[in-house]
Amino acid sequence: MALSRLDNLYRQMILEHADHPHHHGVLENSDHQLELRNPTCGDVLILQLKMEDGKVSDIAFSGEGCTISQASASMMTDEVIGKTPNEIEKMVVAFSDMVTGKAETEEDYEEILGDASILEGVAQFPARIKCATLAWKAIYQALGENNKGVDGQ
Repeated sequence: MALSRLDNLYRQMILEHADHPHHHGVLENSDHQLELRNPTCGDVLILQLKMEDGKVSDIAFSGEGCTISQASASMMTDEVIGKTPNEIEKMVVAFSDMVTGKAETEEDYEEILGDASILEGVAQFPARIKCATLAWKAIYQALGENNKGVDGQ
């Protein structure tokens, strides 16, 4: 019974982020901007961010996508504000490993990813993995990383 309630709470949190996404819109005077598309299902994400003192100081996303895509983008934007590119790289790799089931060690995803760790269940739905990782790949690419350890889009 408790597990069912927990699953319901996770579903509600995902729906809340998808219906009322955080940091959704246009960011004026952004330093970095990137548009990514998920050719499998048609999700489109435009990510804009501003850097100050080597950290993400503000972020916004727009575009259209499924519930998982929008919820993941909302959660990602919450978690990366105040982080350096190196910290974000570790988060992106951890998120990718979590949703693809590729983690070689037991990571504390909640500590690394915050609320975004609730998307761990996406690993059970392979068709939704690209939806969940779209925003994470976008920030990784927007920050100009070499994409090592993260599957390209």
